Amino acid sequence: MNPRSYYSNTPALHYSVPPLGYFVSGKKMCVKAITIVAALFLVAPATAQARDVIHKGDVVVVPLRGEVASSLLAFLRRAVKAAEGNEASAIIFEMNTYGGRLDSAADIVNALNQTNIPTYTFINTNAGSAGAIIAIATQHIFMAPVSAIGAAAPILPTGEDLPATAKEKTISYWSALIRGSAIKNGHNPDIAEAFINKDKEVKIGDRVVHPRGAVLALNAQEATERINGKPLLAEGVVDSIADLTKKAGLKGNVVAIEPTGFEQMAFWLTALAPLLLLGGILGAYLEFKIPGATLPGIISAICFALFFFGHYVAGLAGWEVVALFVLGIVLVLIEILFFAHSTIVFGVVGVFLILASLLWTMIDRYPGQNFFPTGKMLAVPLLNLFIAIIGSLIVIALLARYLPRTSIYRRFALMDSNPPGPSLAGVPREFTTALALKPGMQGTAITVLRPSGKARFADHVVDVVTEGEFIAPQTPITVIQTDGMRVVVKNATHV
Repeated sequence: MNPRSYYSNTPALHYSVPPLGYFVSGKKMCVKAITIVAALFLVAPATAQARDVIHKGDVVVVPLRGEVASSLLAFLRRAVKAAEGNEASAIIFEMNTYGGRLDSAADIVNALNQTNIPTYTFINTNAGSAGAIIAIATQHIFMAPVSAIGAAAPILPTGEDLPATAKEKTISYWSALIRGSAIKNGHNPDIAEAFINKDKEVKIGDRVVHPRGAVLALNAQEATERINGKPLLAEGVVDSIADLTKKAGLKGNVVAIEPTGFEQMAFWLTALAPLLLLGGILGAYLEFKIPGATLPGIISAICFALFFFGHYVAGLAGWEVVALFVLGIVLVLIEILFFAHSTIVFGVVGVFLILASLLWTMIDRYPGQNFFPTGKMLAVPLLNLFIAIIGSLIVIALLARYLPRTSIYRRFALMDSNPPGPSLAGVPREFTTALALKPGMQGTAITVLRPSGKARFADHVVDVVTEGEFIAPQTPITVIQTDGMRVVVKNATHV
């Protein structure tokens, strides 16, 4: 129920300002907004350290070890944005992986191909399968004396070969992707394609470097062999990162960024973004709907905090979106508490800022890109926000219809609407059945009906409930339904 309906039902003779209950509820919502920021500050220090150590001109070393998976993507994306945002002179990816998920590799390749600073791969032992695809997406490749790259043919997670049709489609797609990546970064596209397609023959001039019939894999000596004055793939053999920076002519201080324990969590939190938004919206709705309950507000704060934290760790969002979100909440509260009877400007602007911050949080934008996102960048964020909003509207509609009829809801509403005090002292309470109330009978609200409270019919005070409408004290009401001891009423001016 929109809180605005309360004020539209309030006669000017009785109230010039909102009742105390609204200020109490508003303060609770302010506390929930502060809780969001506090929760983020509690969990952020583990990731903030890596962002603060990079200075302009530094050479950033990013380890790519273990399985290529979504958690590695979250870490790499954060590291790339940190390096670009702090104007590092180069990024070196120290690689030791046997491969992993192709979908994660595709996202990593996309991230690397968007970087605006020089990228290097130091293959420290292995760049197998998906690792080879990632290495091709960097501009310079160096290899340790005992290392290998290649053998990127797609297989099932069980290690078995793909079915014929699926294999043909997968190889065709990835051949095109890896060739484009190789061309962009100055590598031989035939070498790159031969990593994934066993039917690809590689010829340089009249020399057959690799015959068809098997996927290509190269050791350090083979990859650095010079043919017609150019290396086959890698620019040189190096023993360490220090050796690489010396041979590549990189002058800046070397700074390493290490993955945090939150990277895997960030993947799950970003994947669950629609559910977190749904929980946050529903919690905020129930906080207003059941003013005496604090659990919905706490749940809402936790959901929004996890939403922003997950995208922060994943390198998708910064603190500016949190500030925008909190500002939106403050404007909505100002609208409800002070201007609900006169204007909607604060509320509209607040809702716009909240939605904008949620959408902005999910956009994968890199430093140097245009401020306005492309359609491709907006596709997933818009889908997530659409799912959350539509899901919330459906659940809220069901709650608005059935929640007021539950005993839990009535208990909380009565606790908040009927504080003990001299104004109700000595007022007799009678069961509605003793009054024989029927639909159409007229009465007057004694307390705020939000939606439960007390009303007077003739000389009798009874407990009543609305269908979700907020009704001010001293407002004429009409009985629209009775069910045992339960009396449902409505504002008489709307009947």
